[in-house]
Amino acid sequence: FVAVSLSTANAFVAPHRVRAQSLQHQRNTVLASLAEPSASSSAEQNRPSGRTKDEIALELASGKLMEGGQVIDFSSIKGESRAETALAKAREVVIAARTSSVNGETTANGENAQLQILGINDDVISEVGHDLGTFADAETVQKVATYLRSMAPSGFFDASEVATQQSSFTDEEKATIQDILRKAYDESGEVTSAFAKTFYMGTQLLPVEAREAIWAIYVWCRRTDEIVDAPRENDDEMLSDLSSWEIRLESLWKHGAVEDVFDLCLLDVRIKYPDLEIIPFVDMVRGMLMDVPDLGQDRYETFDELHLYCYRVAGTVGLMSMPIFGCAPGYDADIAREPALSLGVAFQITNILRDVGEDAAERGRIYLPRQDMERFGVTEEQVMAQRMDENYAAFMKFQIERARKYYDSARRGVFMLSEESRLPVQSSLDAYGLILSKIEENNYDSLSTRAYTTKWEKLLIIPFSWYRTLEISKTLPLFGDRPFVDQELP
Repeated sequence: FVAVSLSTANAFVAPHRVRAQSLQHQRNTVLASLAEPSASSSAEQNRPSGRTKDEIALELASGKLMEGGQVIDFSSIKGESRAETALAKAREVVIAARTSSVNGETTANGENAQLQILGINDDVISEVGHDLGTFADAETVQKVATYLRSMAPSGFFDASEVATQQSSFTDEEKATIQDILRKAYDESGEVTSAFAKTFYMGTQLLPVEAREAIWAIYVWCRRTDEIVDAPRENDDEMLSDLSSWEIRLESLWKHGAVEDVFDLCLLDVRIKYPDLEIIPFVDMVRGMLMDVPDLGQDRYETFDELHLYCYRVAGTVGLMSMPIFGCAPGYDADIAREPALSLGVAFQITNILRDVGEDAAERGRIYLPRQDMERFGVTEEQVMAQRMDENYAAFMKFQIERARKYYDSARRGVFMLSEESRLPVQSSLDAYGLILSKIEENNYDSLSTRAYTTKWEKLLIIPFSWYRTLEISKTLPLFGDRPFVDQELP
């Protein structure tokens, strides 16, 4: 594996901020360097851009088929690839720049580095409707972080220069700190509401602390997505920002270091939920890279390939959320893992089926497995031209049934959750599942028509979702519900 080790990276992750301009002269060389001839085989030198068949096969072979036979756990699966090499090269540049900053060097224009909110770009601000994160300066952010670290158990974070020894705070200081955190969580909720309305509605059914934790996690995911997808002049700039982002994540987990107000929320969650692991966050970064031209994929040969993508961009969210939701007596995170991953796969397949036409027309991407397309006589040219026919309808019926099997598995996991988390998860499951019904109502046309559910439709399903959280629903299901698929504890 080509990435720099965590122990090496963490030596350089003190919270010093570097202007984007200070790296600009190095940024346009990362991807170009990957295309230069090396001492490797001629086949390697002449391989096409993006992910090769060997890279994909190695990652797929490393996945673990979970009990039930339909969910593959790709946790921590990383192979040697152009994406990993590019990210590692960009990381070296970022670490070198941070080392220069630590040694007292200034930016190219001679000014001190300034605080930037990475991943909160103009598009995010426009969607929310106002500026974000402007209520606290850098010094205040670090004071709040110091307070939060002081609330963690002894030894929770590794000692470093950011883990200051201040442990007592006046009542006035504590009030100010709580006000800053309150504003940071409120704005996290606003971002969640602006970009994920169905998801946000489900969080409204959670207790306050859990709701805010989910918002903090969502904002981290949103920012990761914005770093990768934001319009840029070249991908080297994106790789530099993504490397910085990953180093920041590692530093937060290891040292409790932060750089902006939204990091404070994640730090707070990290302390309140000590079982929250860094692995799904790192895996999501790899999922985002799979959408980057020249490094990722815009076509998928098999469903297993798509399954890996679904795990990285959505199954990871299920794993991030599990410590927040909590488990019912008799269950633990290991038992609940398969349903959590199933829910992520179900949600992402639903997204893909809903957005086929949009992904093809606006992004040139087709996430549908080619093997399945060939089986049903659906062509890539047809998808790009958004031409509906009976073959495509039959293809969509098959894919919708596949998605619903993952929803079935996910619903089994609802009863493994703590009672206060069951309704929020079940209502989100039902609201997303409703999109599949909308595709059916549109005669399976997801090429020229986008399935859409209204706010009232989502609200109206909540009483039915509540019933589905009751034990009696297993044996006495609602009319039209699929049979409950149960599984005994091992």
